[in-house]
Amino acid sequence: MATKLIAVAAVMAVALFGAASAATYNVGEPSGSWDLRTNYGDWAASKRFHPGDQLVFKYSPQNHDVLEVSKADYDSCSTASPIANHNSGNDAVALTSAGTRYFICGFTGHCAGGMKLQVDVVPSATSLAPAGAPGANAPAASPPSPVSAATKATATGFALAGVLLAASLMA
Repeated sequence: MATKLIAVAAVMAVALFGAASAATYNVGEPSGSWDLRTNYGDWAASKRFHPGDQLVFKYSPQNHDVLEVSKADYDSCSTASPIANHNSGNDAVALTSAGTRYFICGFTGHCAGGMKLQVDVVPSATSLAPAGAPGANAPAASPPSPVSAATKATATGFALAGVLLAASLMA
C-alpha cells in the first residue's frame, strides 16, 4: 500500500513539475512568422506571457531583423537606440520579468508597415488556470482570450514539496 502511495505521489510530482515549465512562443505562429503579413497586435492579444517564457523570432535575415526598443522608439519606429539587436533569423528572447517589451523590424519601412510587437509580461502568480481559459490572467471586464498554441499551467515549489512530504508521511 505504501509503495502504491509513493508511486502516485511521484506521478503527481512529475505532473506538477512539468506544468510549471515555461512556454516558448514562435512569434506569428501558427499562420505566420516574423514577416510583413502577420498582425502582431492580434497575435499577442491571444497570448498570456509570463516571466520565464521565451519568444522565438523566425525569419530570413536577408530580409528582416529584430530590434528590442523603448516604448518611444516603438511608437515612432525609430531604430536609432535599440536595447538589443537580433539578426540570426532564429532568435530566442527570454522574458525574464513582468513588464512590457517592445520589438520592431529595423529594415526601412517594415515597422511602419506593421512589423512591430508589444509583449505584456504578467506575473505568473496571477493565474493557476491554463492560458486562454475563461478569466485566466484577464481583467474581470475583459472577454476570455482564445486558447493559444502554448497553453500552460503554473505550479509552485510548495505544492511539489507538499506532495512529496505527504507521500513520505504515508510511507
